[in-house]
Amino acid sequence: MAIQVTRTYVASIRNQQQVKSDLDSLGFAASKLWNIARWTCDRIWSETGTIPEDGPLKAYLKNHERYADLNSQSSQRVIEELAEAFNGWYAKRRNGDDRANPPKYRKNGDEHPRSTVTFKEDGFKHDAKNNRIRLSKGRNLKDHWSDFILCKIETRPDVVVENVRHVRAVWNGSKDEWELHIVCKHEIEVESPGDETVGIDLGISNFAAVSYSTGDHELYPGNALKTDERYFAKEIAKCTSYRSNKALRLRRKRSERRSHYLHAVTKHIVAECVERGVRTIAVGNLEGIRDDDETGESRDWGDRGNEGLHGWAFDRFTNLLTYKAKAEGITVVTVSERETSKTCSCCGQKRKANRVERGLYVCHNCGTVMNADSNGAENIRRRLDQAEKVTLNPRSSEDRSSGRVARPVVNLFRRGERDPSCGQGTFAEQASSCKP
Repeated sequence: MAIQVTRTYVASIRNQQQVKSDLDSLGFAASKLWNIARWTCDRIWSETGTIPEDGPLKAYLKNHERYADLNSQSSQRVIEELAEAFNGWYAKRRNGDDRANPPKYRKNGDEHPRSTVTFKEDGFKHDAKNNRIRLSKGRNLKDHWSDFILCKIETRPDVVVENVRHVRAVWNGSKDEWELHIVCKHEIEVESPGDETVGIDLGISNFAAVSYSTGDHELYPGNALKTDERYFAKEIAKCTSYRSNKALRLRRKRSERRSHYLHAVTKHIVAECVERGVRTIAVGNLEGIRDDDETGESRDWGDRGNEGLHGWAFDRFTNLLTYKAKAEGITVVTVSERETSKTCSCCGQKRKANRVERGLYVCHNCGTVMNADSNGAENIRRRLDQAEKVTLNPRSSEDRSSGRVARPVVNLFRRGERDPSCGQGTFAEQASSCKP
């Protein structure tokens, strides 16, 4: 089966000094356009009580003087990013995150930061033979009609840059230089590794609990992620200003560490699925997780619980897992997670009191003792089998009271030994048994 996958490659710019000033001009122009669009949203909001969508906003700003500082498609992308930021803010508010703020202006005093500039089909030309990419300037920034930015690029030796869809010029503050993020689309042949199924239950203490139809169960604790969230929240709170350089660096580092953790956990899960011959992965749909089952209103999980829920990147985990699994011929679907934590995966009894404490599930009907998160993951997996009308694997219906559902394998995230502060790390193959 042939599928199309998207890959993003980071390329360094070898002629950095020659193109830096031109890229700076584009980065500053993108920030100015963002601020103009943000101010326009403020004005429309105060008059109508609504935020305009990106379509009407692009049509309204098309004739603005600053719109022509960038290639038209690049200007459109800046406005689209603002609309996406507002939609993200709406989603957080709907989920009960009262601390969420609308997107801010990109300005530090009288200076504008360098914003990422996206070049779509009409904004770049790739010269694969000479490893060069030509980037378009906006009409206002051209010295003459054929003026452009010619970047000589260098990627990893194993990277083949072809079928380029778009290019992003990104300012790397830690290196004090520009780099290009090249998005390519490849067509690859894949086959499903097998016919097994997997259920994944997402949470805070255990970021992911995985139940395989082969009878294996694994946990991925979220300790490293929680430690980072608490540490950076405290350090940012100590800053004199939320927009200070130190606060910006801390937020960037927190985001980088979170991204690395999510890439590491999804990569490890997909590798385990390939080894076990998995065809389909079912992930619990966490929509409404912040709502109370009885009242439907936002539930108060306490200070730390609320911080964890609002900061947790559940959607991003699912997106990363989906594209990594797709490249291996594995399908990812979402199923309802409602009442999976209350239901016994052995006899089917639904009883809230069966979850006697954090991590422990004891069924009063059949007497099974299980890890609570593994029990939830198994219920999610069985819902997938029921939806696909798959005959339950005999290995899945055995007595689990003394099996791996009671003591699943625990995979711990280990930071790099040389520099733990960098956030880089991998999951240990197996730590120790987890007692329920």
